[in-house]
Amino acid sequence: MALERLIQAQSKSIHILLLVGDQEPQQIYHFDLVGGHPQSEAEDRQTFYQDVVLRMVTTVSTHEINDHEVVGAPISRSVWESLDTPAAMHNAAIELGQRNFFTEMVRIEDIVQVPAVQDAVASQYSEGCFSTWEPMLEGLITTVTGSARPVDKGSITEDDLTIIVGVRMGWQGAQVLHVEGKRNDPPSVEAVEMMEIDTSLPYIDLDSEWKFSTDVPVARSKLHGHRGISSYTPDLVEFVPLDPPYYHFPVTCATEAQARGIQQAFSRSEALNNPDDPRQAVFTVLPTHGVVMAEKWVFGKAPFQIFWEYFDAGHMQIDNRVPQGFMEYVEESGKLILS
Repeated sequence: MALERLIQAQSKSIHILLLVGDQEPQQIYHFDLVGGHPQSEAEDRQTFYQDVVLRMVTTVSTHEINDHEVVGAPISRSVWESLDTPAAMHNAAIELGQRNFFTEMVRIEDIVQVPAVQDAVASQYSEGCFSTWEPMLEGLITTVTGSARPVDKGSITEDDLTIIVGVRMGWQGAQVLHVEGKRNDPPSVEAVEMMEIDTSLPYIDLDSEWKFSTDVPVARSKLHGHRGISSYTPDLVEFVPLDPPYYHFPVTCATEAQARGIQQAFSRSEALNNPDDPRQAVFTVLPTHGVVMAEKWVFGKAPFQIFWEYFDAGHMQIDNRVPQGFMEYVEESGKLILS
């Protein structure tokens, strides 16, 4: 990561092709903002150059979706303080941070002093985001973008949270509600995909023991981190693969292509389309990027509690390494292991 950021700073560009070879090319690494490093191997020249070109075309064929829009009147301070969700988000950040789910921030200024690059990526590399549904607001409370300022996802405050209630026409960005007396930074660059996951999935009516009278999305909370999943328990967890092109030609964060790929993957989830399915957690892994997971509503559980309990029990094994291309899980001793 340090090498990638150093080269980006020196070239004043986010998208880098790093050619490796002596006299003749051996491989090219494709660097981007998030930290992906897929390789094009030069064993066969025609295949090599075709792969390089197709990866470049993939990069320029999508667009960013972080042009967020503030809508509606600000939420009153009294309403915000009456919600249970902000405190639950704070507690979840601590629980997930204690389990080292969030990657360490990489600050450009710690590597090289190039102010233009620091401004472009806000002096740091965001280490993930998470959101949960707030029935009182009929929207997601989510973490803010790291491009506003460095945000330690393992120790958040109310100023590290924002509210998203929709997506702009053409997937330009998210629709955001402000709160009176709060800093109101924009949401994470993954805000659109967090919201769009729900559009192709059912809403459910919770049982009477819940205090909410409104229907809610079947996916209660979503968690994104720049980690991989090395194994999972299939009786409790569902893996939903992306469409095949995403494994051959990965796309980067904050893009329309990534958001659509995630939405389409979760739209095929058996566990989410059938609320009675016993599997309570669903995930996909974005090659070169990281994991996106969703949990269902379980009475008596706090937001994100299913995730950290499954981490502790080994039902979802978090891995520091993220696959850079095609991935497959194979059965072994009751688990599915990344091959």
